[in-house]
Amino acid sequence: MNPEKGGLAPGLYMVAVPIGNARDITLRALDILRDAEVLAAEDTRSLRRLLEIHGVPLGDRPCLAYHDHNGDRMRPRLLEALAEGRSVAYASEAGTPMISDPGFDLVRAAREEGLPVTTAPGPSAVITALTIAGLPTDRFLFAGFLPNTRSARRKGLEELRAVPATLAFYESPRRVGEMLADAAETLGAGRRAAVCRELTKRFEECRTGTLEELAAVYADATPKGEIVVLIEKGSSEKINESDLDQSLLEALETMSVRDAADAVSGMFGVKRRPVYQRAMALAKDRSVPED
Repeated sequence: MNPEKGGLAPGLYMVAVPIGNARDITLRALDILRDAEVLAAEDTRSLRRLLEIHGVPLGDRPCLAYHDHNGDRMRPRLLEALAEGRSVAYASEAGTPMISDPGFDLVRAAREEGLPVTTAPGPSAVITALTIAGLPTDRFLFAGFLPNTRSARRKGLEELRAVPATLAFYESPRRVGEMLADAAETLGAGRRAAVCRELTKRFEECRTGTLEELAAVYADATPKGEIVVLIEKGSSEKINESDLDQSLLEALETMSVRDAADAVSGMFGVKRRPVYQRAMALAKDRSVPED
């Protein structure tokens, strides 16, 4: 298509699409979806529905599926179209391409071939969550999905414990309770957090509290919808060891070693393991039970 006649210049267009509310599409995204010679999508059914909602005709243009399971087969076809000087628009299932979606390999391959790549920016679930949660946004780290298994998930959280930024995760409704419980134990029960779900949709919800409070809320609940979990950065202040010991001694008056470690690590927003080890040492001569 000749750009001088109102079409698109040749190249790969990464198009952000709504995460829930179809009216969040941008005018430029609609222009690109209307004029691109080839359409590709993580989910072609979702893209076709979006085109129908906004009255964008597909016509006889190809609408190709490009996802994790067929990328190796489909990528050469899209690169060939680009090499021929055609315009190719790629849309993720929801939100911004490249943010936890399979567009990465396509963009990298196009750039390695010296082919033009641009984007029509728009909705993103992680940015939407940061916008409404009320946690600091001056620095944040998007960590995507944590591993499924508990040991790997805790290891991943531990690696992020000292990051001086708000942490952002995508999480499955089935695992959010377990994830919050692991985060409370690994990062500190008292750290502020937010669980944002169904963003931009009718039943949008943003629930805030400490990790301990949110873990309790979702312990036996399976919420619906896609979820973003935000966790405020830990305290950067150096903890005074005498203050820590005093708090542990006070807690050990009425609690077991395990409970005292949980309470004090949450109070100071620090890792539980060294607090537990310190509590064990302080309780050694006090006959305080572990459990």
